[in-house]
Amino acid sequence: MLAPVVAAARAVVARRPSPPCPGANLRPGPENTPAVTAATVCLLDQLRQSHHLRALRANRYLQRVASGQVRHMVRWNYFADVPPAGPPPGALIASSRYGAHATKLATGQNIGWGTGGDGTPARMVSAWMASPPHRALILGGSFQNIGVAISTRLPAILHHGPQGALYAVEFAARAG
Repeated sequence: MLAPVVAAARAVVARRPSPPCPGANLRPGPENTPAVTAATVCLLDQLRQSHHLRALRANRYLQRVASGQVRHMVRWNYFADVPPAGPPPGALIASSRYGAHATKLATGQNIGWGTGGDGTPARMVSAWMASPPHRALILGGSFQNIGVAISTRLPAILHHGPQGALYAVEFAARAG
């Protein structure tokens, strides 16, 4: 007798929208970077969940690669996935402890920037989802881990002043 009621309740729960991610509409600043980072991961995981994909687990080695990426972009005044000098992020991940002893490694990176309201996690994730290559990484079913870094300084090459939000997200999976 309870089976139809339980099934109906599960169907209602499955249709409920995910609770909002705290901090999703924060403008990044030095005082709230951890909250903005957490909101970014939350939003990405909600999107993955809505596409029946598993949540990504934070990884400190990927976090270090992401942090290095945003620091280098500001310091060396560029905005690109691959730095003008030095190894690309995938090679950095492979050479880190994350990649050590892995027989197979999959990596990907999304970067983005914005000022004012365009620098919030919600706007950044929305912009990535509107871009097919960025969307493909977010919804990459093989990825297991994530590292997110945000800088509140922008490279001068962007010509929008020093303040804003610069994001780097590293996605990865390893086997073996």
